[in-house]
Amino acid sequence: MTDKNNSKDWKFVHSQADKANWKPGLREIFDYRDLGFIEATNGDYIAHIIKANGKTQSDEVQQWHLHECSFQFVLVLNGSATFEYEGEGIRTIQKGDAINQRPWIAHREIECSPDFEVLEIVSPANFKTRIVSATEIKQQSNSQ
Repeated sequence: MTDKNNSKDWKFVHSQADKANWKPGLREIFDYRDLGFIEATNGDYIAHIIKANGKTQSDEVQQWHLHECSFQFVLVLNGSATFEYEGEGIRTIQKGDAINQRPWIAHREIECSPDFEVLEIVSPANFKTRIVSATEIKQQSNSQ
């Protein structure tokens, strides 16, 4: 049975596709559609759809980085992308693939297709993204 105490203040949300509002977000090469989870879960989670918008410029997130979060789930809705993950190697994710991206794992994008689109759910909603150096990654790997 679900623990109702953890979610008693959460609200029902119905994000309608035909009323989607796409906005800029963390990366300029993507548009983001907030699905209403931030307000509905009082900031416990963010759920958004992220899709390529045709822009191609490089950005910091293509470098090694990590997300300061406790949960991150990614489901590929369209296209594909190749990432390198600390301790996991290079992985190509494509339509239908899902990832439980463990908290604080360093990773970098190598490439993504022009039709790349994902559903991402992260906790907490106000997670931070931090660029890390290869030296930091090596030190973290050695301390595990």
